[in-house]
Formats: sequence, structure tokens, C-alpha cells
Amino acid sequence: MDINMKIDKTVDWLREKVKEANCNGLVVGVSGGIDSAVVCYLIKKAFPDNSVGVIMSIKSNPQDREDALKVINGCGIKYLDLDLTKEQTSILDTVVAGLKDNDLYNENNQKISDANLRARVRMSTVYTVANNLGYLVVGTDNAAEVHTGYFTKYGDGGVDLIPIANITKREVYEWAKVLGVHEDVINKAPSAGLWEGQTDEAEMGTTYDMIDAVVEGRLDEVPQKDQEIIARLHRISQHKRETAPAPPKF
Repeated sequence: MDINMKIDKTVDWLREKVKEANCNGLVVGVSGGIDSAVVCYLIKKAFPDNSVGVIMSIKSNPQDREDALKVINGCGIKYLDLDLTKEQTSILDTVVAGLKDNDLYNENNQKISDANLRARVRMSTVYTVANNLGYLVVGTDNAAEVHTGYFTKYGDGGVDLIPIANITKREVYEWAKVLGVHEDVINKAPSAGLWEGQTDEAEMGTTYDMIDAVVEGRLDEVPQKDQEIIARLHRISQHKRETAPAPPKF
């Protein structure tokens, strides 16, 4: 099946899911990265008049907002441009102060706590928009990110639909070109924008090409070192791909 047909089928699927949920449309957070760009274009195709992109800056690199606007303007979607730095900082500072007051604070986990809180504040914001409009929240994780758990639980992983969850990172780039995503977004290094200089591949310790190969079963193309890293990431993130466990009935 060619890319255009896959895109059309995905757009049809999005429409079906909205109808099943008795909702009005779709909303997605737009980060300036390629995954959210592709999803932004998809939801605009699915619901030209009932789709919204939300830019949510939190201590962000200004370039990410500029790239997000290129996506917004490129597909012509309605959008909100929100700066949530003050809100995220307020929550983080309040929690840290409470932990320190009770002699519980762990400095070693401050960086990841800050990063994950950014994702969770964004999730709450997108759902506030969705609730107001009667829309579903659309996620942006691709197959490589789902396999490795490279998303924040109840953050960017907290969504209603994940339309690109079955396509590799390589395919995301192919879809982006077909959809007409801006070259600047296609050419930038994948990053969650969690801190200065952060990139996905440096943080994971392997490349998307290697993860794609594992997802597609081409293990003979993946060095043992990368196989071990990817297997570990998949194993320790299993809880992210499952609903919260409950005990048996006693």
C-alpha cells in the first residue's frame, strides 16, 4: 500500500473514532518536531473545521515555537499559542519546597521531575482545551517511541488516539514529505525539548534507525550493543504500555 493510501486510511480512521466517541473534532499539542507535525496535518485533513493545534512553551527553546508555527501555518489549522512556564514552575517549586521541608528531597531526580512535569502540564492543558470543545486528544508517538517507552506516562502518553503508533520513525519522515511539512521541521534533530541540547537519540543511547530495524524484525542489521539497549528500554517501559494494574478480587 502506498503512502497516500495509508494517509487516507488513517484520516478515515480518525473520523471513525471521533464519531464512535460522539465527539466534535480533534486537538493535538504541536511541539515543532516532526511527529507532532505529521499528526497536526492528519487531523487537519480529517476535520478541516474542527481541529486545533496547541503550542505549549515551557522554558522552551524559542526555535521550537517558531518551528511549531511553521507547522501551524503550513497546514492552516486553528491554534492556541500558550506559554505555561509560570504554571509549571509554580507547581515544581511548590513540590520541591514541600519535599525539602519534610527532609525528603532528592536532588538527583530534580532534572527528570522537571522534564516529566512539563509533559504532564501540557497533557492537562490539551485536555482542558479538548473538554471545552468536545474534542478527542491525539497523541504523537510513533512505533519506535511506543516500543522503547520514549514518552512520559500520563504526559505525552496521556491521549485518546495515537494515529502514527504503527509507523516507524523512517516512515514518519516519508509521510511528512508527502504531507508537505516544512523542510526546517523535517531536517531538525529529533528532541523532546526537555533541556538545553537534549536529543532523543543521545538520551536513549541508540538511533531511530536501529529501533526501526528492531520493530520491523531486521535484527541482523542491528549490532548486539544496540539490541541490548533497545531490549532494556522495551523491558523497563512495559508498564507504560499497559493500564494501571489492579489486584485480584480477594
